[in-house]
Amino acid sequence: MSILNYKGRNIYYDVQGEGLPILILNGIMMSTKSWEPFVESLSVHNMLIRLDFIDQGQSDKLENSVYNQEIQVDIVDTLLSHLKLDQINLVGISYGGEVAIQYAAKYPSKVRRLILFNTTAYTSPWLAETGKMWNAIGRTRNGQAYYQATIPVIYSPSFYDNNLDWMRKREAVLLPLFSNPVFLDAMERLTNSAEQYDARASLKDITAKTLIVGSDEDYLTPLNNQKLLHKEITNSEFVIIPGAGHASMYEKPLTFISLILGFVNAKQETFII
Repeated sequence: MSILNYKGRNIYYDVQGEGLPILILNGIMMSTKSWEPFVESLSVHNMLIRLDFIDQGQSDKLENSVYNQEIQVDIVDTLLSHLKLDQINLVGISYGGEVAIQYAAKYPSKVRRLILFNTTAYTSPWLAETGKMWNAIGRTRNGQAYYQATIPVIYSPSFYDNNLDWMRKREAVLLPLFSNPVFLDAMERLTNSAEQYDARASLKDITAKTLIVGSDEDYLTPLNNQKLLHKEITNSEFVIIPGAGHASMYEKPLTFISLILGFVNAKQETFII
C-alpha cells in the first residue's frame, strides 16, 4: 500500500510494471480498484500508475469542505515529484479527463502524450443540472434511487439491455456503497468540484500529442464535447468508438486497452512512405 502525504492528507496510489509511465486518472465514481481488470495488460511493458483523488477510494476525505479540481491537479503534480518522474503519459476518463486537461495545460512539458476518454472542456449547464440532481438524490440516502439515477445513463442502451445479468451483479455490489453516507457526501463534494470547470481558454496551451476518444452512445458527455476538444487542441487526433456509452472502458475493453498502449508506445508520431 503506497501513501502520498499531500499537505497532511493521505493520498493512495499504486505503481506496477516498468517502462514508459502511464498515469491513469479515475472517473468521478471510480477508484484505483476500478482498473483491476486492466492492470495486467497496461503494466506488461509499461509502468502503470493509479491514483485515488481526494475524496475517492482509499484517499482521505475532505469532510465539510468546498474545493475545485485545482486540488486534484496539484495532487497529480505532487505525486509525480514524489515518484521523481519528469514526464508521463497521461490518461483520463470523464472527471479524470478534466483533471488531465488542466494538468497538461498547466504543465505542458511534463506530459509526453495525453489520452482523453469521454470527457469535456467545460461543465455545460446541462451537465451541471445533472450533477445537482445526483446530489439531491444522494442526500435522501436512498441507494437504490442513487443507483438508478447515475448508473444506467453511463452505459449505452444496447450494452445495458444485452448484459442484464452483469448489470444486476454490478447493482448488488454498488448498492451498499451507494447507501453509505460517507461515500455520498464525498460524491457531492467531487460533483461540486467540477461545477465551475471550464478549460476552454487554456486548451491552446496543451502541447502534448493528444488522442481524444468519444463514444457514439455517450449521453453524459456526447460527441460534440470531444469534437470541441479536437478542434481546440492543436496536436490532437480524434477516434469514435461505435456502439459504446460513457463507460467505454467496460463496454469495449479491448479497444480501450489497444488505444492506450498503441498511442503511448508508438515510437514515431509521423510516418512518411
